Amino acid sequence: MTTRTRSRRRAALAIAIAGLMVVTACGGDDDDASGGGGGGGGQTLNIVGFAVPEEANLAIFEKFTETPEGEGARVEGSYGASGDQSRAVEGGLEADYVHFSIEPDVTRLVDAGLVAEDWKDNETDGIVSDSVVVFVVPEGNPDGIEDWDDLLQDGVEIITPNPGSSGAAKWNILAAYGQVIADGGTEAEAEEYLTGFFENVAALPGSGRDATTAFKDGTGNVLISYENEAILARQSGEAFDYIVPDTTLLIENPGAVLEEADEIAQPWLDFVLSEEGQLEFVEKGFRPVIDGLEIPEVEGANDPSNPFPEPETLITVGEAFGGWSEATARFFDEEEGIVPRIQQETGRTE
Repeated sequence: MTTRTRSRRRAALAIAIAGLMVVTACGGDDDDASGGGGGGGGQTLNIVGFAVPEEANLAIFEKFTETPEGEGARVEGSYGASGDQSRAVEGGLEADYVHFSIEPDVTRLVDAGLVAEDWKDNETDGIVSDSVVVFVVPEGNPDGIEDWDDLLQDGVEIITPNPGSSGAAKWNILAAYGQVIADGGTEAEAEEYLTGFFENVAALPGSGRDATTAFKDGTGNVLISYENEAILARQSGEAFDYIVPDTTLLIENPGAVLEEADEIAQPWLDFVLSEEGQLEFVEKGFRPVIDGLEIPEVEGANDPSNPFPEPETLITVGEAFGGWSEATARFFDEEEGIVPRIQQETGRTE
């Protein structure tokens, strides 16, 4: 079952997919550019996205090539920090389909005339992948971090990406602020919490994937991240534990076809939102965006047989913050936003 609580109906280095000639590959970051693409005939789908779903998109594309619409197709991908990737497409980076961390990174392309204004007019409101904000800790959780208050303890060193470039960072920050309000606190108390949170930040890597790498390399003792990123790291053999806090934020990642996209792009998006496409996301630790999907065991999850537990309180950007337009203006505006101000006050700007 999906955890979505909706009121809505919702280049470049080349990498070949299975069955296609591998030319080259390089890893991505949440949100450092990486690519896909390769040999074989047929059409080419240019994907530009944040780095966290790269592995899932590759797996989905392999399945897509087994369909009549995708037969003989190949993929080229560029993956990096979500905001950076959005600005790159705006600046001319070739893309047929974008998969970003946050809605404003698609809105930028709508404003530039590159994505249609009705891009959200589908059964998932333009969302193609879901997750929740979690805490990633060393195996055994030696510091006993279980909930948001534990992050403010002396000696805690938080790793979270930089909100100037990373969509993951914005999810994390809104979760930190929003959990105070959801649990009965005031806006003043939420700001006070966010200040204490930033005072304990040890590093602000450029992207969610950079943050995971920094944590893996020994920086900090708690990483704020996507649930799916934690599961994927464990699938890859990392000795991490992760905690889904009682109150957390639903992460909703948008996907959109560009106005001048190759004709393969819409069938691809349709496949991404199909049961088969969503199951590939699930296998990589994402929560599905469609209802009624039978969830298989997911390797790397805390409980593979029940990989996506329902948090006691699951907040959303729409319900808690009035949507991304309001949240961006209030929290992330460079001149008047709450977060840049707190970053300056705490000296945690990079």
